[in-house]
This record gives sequence, C-alpha cells and structure tokens, in this order.
Amino acid sequence: MTVPEGRGIEGTAAVSGTFRILHVSTGNVCRSPITERLTRHALSHRLRDPLAGGLLVESAGTWGHEGAPMEANAATVLTDFGADPSGFTGRELLDEHVIRADLVLTATRDHRAQVISMGHSAGLRTFTLKEFTRLVRAIDPATLPDPDHDGVVERARALVRAAAALRGWLLAPSAEADEVYDPYGGPITFFRSIGDEIHQALDPVLTALTGVPAARR
Repeated sequence: MTVPEGRGIEGTAAVSGTFRILHVSTGNVCRSPITERLTRHALSHRLRDPLAGGLLVESAGTWGHEGAPMEANAATVLTDFGADPSGFTGRELLDEHVIRADLVLTATRDHRAQVISMGHSAGLRTFTLKEFTRLVRAIDPATLPDPDHDGVVERARALVRAAAALRGWLLAPSAEADEVYDPYGGPITFFRSIGDEIHQALDPVLTALTGVPAARR
C-alpha cells in the first residue's frame, strides 16, 4: 500500500502514534502543493506503508486560495518527478492545521513568522524547509531512535526536537539561504528550478525522518 495522493487524513491529530507534517506557502497552489506531493511520493517509495507508520502529510497557504486547483506548471513539475498532482485543492491556513501539526515546514521566513504568530506553541516545530534541511544535516542519525525498533513517529519527533535545539547555534549563511521563492506567474523553467530546489531540500529530511535513503537511480 502506498500513500494516497489526495489530502491528508483529517481528525487524527493528537492521536498517539501519528506524526503530521504541514507544508505552508502563500496561496497553496504552487510551492506547498509541490512540497506536499513530493513528500508523499518519496515516502511511498521509502516506506512500505507510510500511513500505517503514522506519517501524514498536508499543506495550506497563509493567503490560501480555498478550493482552487494547483497551478498547471506546478502539476507539470510533479509529473516530471513521477508524483501525482491529481485531486489537489487549495486551503487557507487555519488554527486547527497548526494545532495538530507535529512539524510545520514553510517556504519562507515570513511564512514561518506568520505560523508562529498564530500561537499554539508552534515555535519549536516550525521551520522553513531549507532551514530544517540545514539543521537536519548537522544531526547524527545514530542519535535518533531506530525506526525499526522504536517506530518512525518516535524518530520524527526526536528529529524535530534535535533541530529546534540546534537552531540558535547553526545559523544560515545568508538571509536568502532559507527561502524558496515563489514561482507564481513564472514560466515552466522557473517552476522546474523551484521544484528541483524543493526536491533537493526534501531528500535529507526524509532520509533523516525515516532512516531510509532514497533509492539510487
């Protein structure tokens, strides 16, 4: 069984044994849909059954286009990577999404600040995607719970705690280093470059979360 390419399962937050990842951008029609579906696609190849393992993935936008379809160029990028863009609809970020998320990954620092400003003790579990990647690279995987013995959810929770502890010590080399820029309205070449950025940032994160590296092509 693989992760369904639709929305994340609703109403399962705060349930023991689940770990919910929330991707956030502005309109929830370009960057966060790409990140959500690439995450789902990668998990379906790394884990036999990500849903059974407790990993849930969804997205929303700080100015989300509620009910809107994914941008056509974003869908093309996902198809390029072998991921399924079908059935996606945009959502506006709500308090309930932040409350039930175990890890919030945003496209930019402004998005991160907006999520944190909503409260709900979100500061220690909200990062930009590239920021989280940078922190994860500095964490020794041997210090994390064994996914086969302790479960992927416990490993994921420990990873977030470790990344939060490193944040004040491992600074970005530049203000732009933690940003994923908005391709909205741009040509397909720009969308593809953003898709490549997201894919490259996700790879070490998903390896650290699951303990399973991406298959070599």
